[in-house]
Amino acid sequence: MILENILLGFTSVLAPANLLAVAFGTGLGLLVGAMPGLSATMAIALLVPVTFVLRPETGISMLAAIYMGAMYGGSIAAILVRTPGTPSAAATVLDGYPMAQRGEAGRALGISLTASFVGGTVSSLFLLTIAPILGRVALMFGPVELFAVAVLGMTIIASLSQGSTVKGLLAGMLGLLFSTVGMDSITGIPRFTLGNINLFSGIPFTVALIGLFSIPQALRLVESDEVVTERVNSIKDRILRPWKEIRPLIPTFIRSGLIGVFTGIIPGTGGDTACWFAYNEAKRFSKDKESFGKGNPYGIAAPEAANNAVVGGALIPTISLGIPGSSATAILLGGLMIHGIMPGPTLMTEYAGVTYTLLWAILLSNFFMFAEGLLFTKACIFVTRISNRVLSVAIVVLCVIGAFAINNNLFEVGLMFAFGILGYFMDKLKIPVAPLVVGLILGRMLDVSLHQSLLISQGSWTVFLTNPISATLLFLALLSLVQSTPMYERWRASRKKDPSGTSPV
Repeated sequence: MILENILLGFTSVLAPANLLAVAFGTGLGLLVGAMPGLSATMAIALLVPVTFVLRPETGISMLAAIYMGAMYGGSIAAILVRTPGTPSAAATVLDGYPMAQRGEAGRALGISLTASFVGGTVSSLFLLTIAPILGRVALMFGPVELFAVAVLGMTIIASLSQGSTVKGLLAGMLGLLFSTVGMDSITGIPRFTLGNINLFSGIPFTVALIGLFSIPQALRLVESDEVVTERVNSIKDRILRPWKEIRPLIPTFIRSGLIGVFTGIIPGTGGDTACWFAYNEAKRFSKDKESFGKGNPYGIAAPEAANNAVVGGALIPTISLGIPGSSATAILLGGLMIHGIMPGPTLMTEYAGVTYTLLWAILLSNFFMFAEGLLFTKACIFVTRISNRVLSVAIVVLCVIGAFAINNNLFEVGLMFAFGILGYFMDKLKIPVAPLVVGLILGRMLDVSLHQSLLISQGSWTVFLTNPISATLLFLALLSLVQSTPMYERWRASRKKDPSGTSPV
């Protein structure tokens, strides 16, 4: 069955419309990533409404290709302008920019492109082999297990929020609250709609995503002054590097790719975590640690292989269990929901055509990224010079068009701006937006599965503890919460001071 679905996905992805969508998405992601200040998440959120006119497998494949392309695109600005195009390219600045300053911009971009290709391919192969197996296991899940999966997803996302755990939990709870707006799926009673008929079907997911990710970005661009940096204005050397230069870097590509895959699998982490992790490991393995930060090729290869590998890793829990591995994959799930495809274990069976096409599209996007990177990277030098003010106006216009186009409803445009203002102030208060999005996605699943489980057990809450899968998942959720508490941090600090663990805490 799995083999049949894999072949079905392979056949589907080779359809001209799907190939075109993947090629277009990869190129667009490359351009978006190259623009400092923009992110793959924002680009995906803006383009979700565009997928309405496409078949689900075509639209979702295009969004995933944007994600993959933007991961490499971020390194272009990092190397040429010393400003990472995406947070995932932050570590690339350290060695990419010094190498470009030496007149080797093409070499730096070539190493980055090759590393991104290898890292992305490694993660795509993991995705293509592990996700179907996990999906088969997930078929055993009923409402009780699904409730536990949703709880685990919520706690992991919140506990791994950057900065304050409390703020992450707060954002997750806010997302849960928003997910309850609308008609109750079991009883059919309207909840928190304030009598407004526009809210009876719930908060439109795409509208919320566009507002939360795009409007704050536009406002930040307006606020920030144009950064005056010493730019690299031309690329004189070749981007395609000779084999003798690439061969010594292969172990770093593979190691960093594996780091990216396993970092991506952990929900709530992303390319920005993986790139620093891989960079540190590359430095630790190097015999010439002093050259890091001065244009060392291993310092470019490691973070770029890792951040592209995160794409496939983050999609493993997203596709097999319905738990988004990052904010970008959360939006991809939102895109599926818009097409009437509910995230969860049934993704791999009931919607096998869409899901397996997506798996192949991720793998294929790596080849498009490599080809388009060789062809268009030199042209991207002009993209890095676009003014912030021009970009911000363009983003707001696209936001309004996208929010209105969903249902031709002005109320949703206003709702989009309301979420945009909320996202802006959350950003100012250092409250992460990603847990809110995850709460919004998992909230409905949590709500419905809880209702169904209690109906099955005739109101007994012990059903979650007597079911072995549910009990295990809830135990993992508890561990996840505990490891994010200040008490756990103090315990770890005391263990470091006294490895024997014999001194009183």
